[in-house]
Amino acid sequence: MTPSPISAPSPNFNARKLPISLIVLHYTGMADGPSALARMCDPEAQVSAHYMVETDGRIFQLVDEDRRAWHAGVGSWHGERDINSASIGIEIVNGGHDYGLPDFPAVQIARVIALVQDIMARRGIGPEAVIGHSDLAPGRKQDPGEKFPWGALAAAGCAKAVTPAAQTGADPQARLATIGYGLDAGLPAVVEAFQRRWRPARVDGVIDDETARLIAAVAG
Repeated sequence: MTPSPISAPSPNFNARKLPISLIVLHYTGMADGPSALARMCDPEAQVSAHYMVETDGRIFQLVDEDRRAWHAGVGSWHGERDINSASIGIEIVNGGHDYGLPDFPAVQIARVIALVQDIMARRGIGPEAVIGHSDLAPGRKQDPGEKFPWGALAAAGCAKAVTPAAQTGADPQARLATIGYGLDAGLPAVVEAFQRRWRPARVDGVIDDETARLIAAVAG
């Protein structure tokens, strides 16, 4: 069972316009948790999330789930562009690419998994609807980054799990759209976002055989 979150109210929210159908995972991309928390509670910053998970596993709740937190920004998923209205945002304390892309501590990931499982159960959200910020904003965002252990989440049933398909299939661009990716940023940026999630060992924006097989598998 997920421990009760620590209340850290942010003023940065407004009313939802859509039912909750997604969970979006981020890294904070700042020097430490207190700095990230302070920014998300600063009205001038105009950013927030519903939850923040510290490196030691503490969970902070900034915005009530029924409110629209400001975490996703410009992007889309399955054609929906108001991702903030459709999602619950979870910020995971990690310096990200600007701070050398640190590893995520095991206790932190265990709490992320517990939190995601709890939200999924309460909101009727399936593992395919747990995505990264980079998935909805190719070319603009990279979080939660190549070191995020999506496999651990998949093993716990709170992220989609696949193995490469036997065949590459036709029209990878159409299959990426089927998965949910918006194509506004151009195909190379979208492929990079896909690889960052599904083939993080090499993120180059090139649809090689392995990438094509993974695209086919994820698209189903």
